[in-house]
Amino acid sequence: YPAPFIGRPRVDPGMQVKSRHHLRADEIDDLEATIAAGTGVDLAGDTYEMVELGDESFGVVLVDDNPDVVRFDDGEAFLTVQGANRHEPTTGIVTVDAGAISFVSDGADVMRPGIVEADAEIGAGDLVTVAEETHGKTLAIGRALVDGPEMAGESGKVVESIHHVGDDLFQFSV
Repeated sequence: YPAPFIGRPRVDPGMQVKSRHHLRADEIDDLEATIAAGTGVDLAGDTYEMVELGDESFGVVLVDDNPDVVRFDDGEAFLTVQGANRHEPTTGIVTVDAGAISFVSDGADVMRPGIVEADAEIGAGDLVTVAEETHGKTLAIGRALVDGPEMAGESGKVVESIHHVGDDLFQFSV
């Protein structure tokens, strides 16, 4: 039998680090403003390091060595699931009931019947955090397909899942 693995688990070999570099002061200011506008979170980190990945359409920004922000190739940035759970967003939140937790945690898109509450300021196309109602923990990051006030209802998909608990990005470590 092989020796037990000691240390932090590594992600799928497909997520190889291509490069790492510290962000410039102006990049940090832009990133902090973007995250604050979308989530209400003031990151206020001491160090910001961009990790570019081989074949992925996104990179990860380490804030004080934590994979708190995902930056997509188009420049758009948002909190990761870990970042949202560490910093607790106050805006852009879609809350789901207990029945939706296992589906959302497995990467399913969010459907209207599972929604308990949605931030009224969410617009179609916005990135959002999807949290469970009991403890407020973030389960996924997604893109709103409709405005916040239109999310709750009887049927239909309203948030497209982009990143969820347990996916490669969630497992990412450097």
